[in-house]
Amino acid sequence: MTTHFVQLTEPTQSLVEVISRWENDPTLIPFTRPNQNKSELGSGNKLTLDELTKRLKSHSIYLIYLNDQVIGEMNYMIDPSHLYHKKPGTAWIGITIGESEARGKGVGYAAIQYLEGQIKRQGFDRIELGVFEFNKQAHKLYQSLGYKEIGRIDNFTFWQGEMWTDIRMEKYL
Repeated sequence: MTTHFVQLTEPTQSLVEVISRWENDPTLIPFTRPNQNKSELGSGNKLTLDELTKRLKSHSIYLIYLNDQVIGEMNYMIDPSHLYHKKPGTAWIGITIGESEARGKGVGYAAIQYLEGQIKRQGFDRIELGVFEFNKQAHKLYQSLGYKEIGRIDNFTFWQGEMWTDIRMEKYL
């Protein structure tokens, strides 16, 4: 099982379709974006080639491959407005393992380490992220990689009939 990562520079329609499938997967939506109510959990949005191209202006996006199949994506942006601690030069990261058969195999661990290396090479030394409190597996992964909790935002996202907290974490490289 070989994992490798490729920076996205030229989106294709076939890639747009794969990422759009992940972004609209009802099993992933609760873990990848905040939702204010039950109807938002079920709402979808078909990604377009133009939208993915626009994302590349604000995000550095990397594709995650397991063997030769794209199974996820990860990205970072610098100094977005939603940082908990607004320290200049902070990278905000996101990761999605879109294909269920790739989860639980150490792909996320390797992917985040790779992303940290890319961020450090760009000259940044602080990373911040948010993880929903019900996502115990991701929270444990971030802790194992040295991320520390810096705050919580209550009533941040809806899932399984209730509102949940967003746990904000940071790491200095």
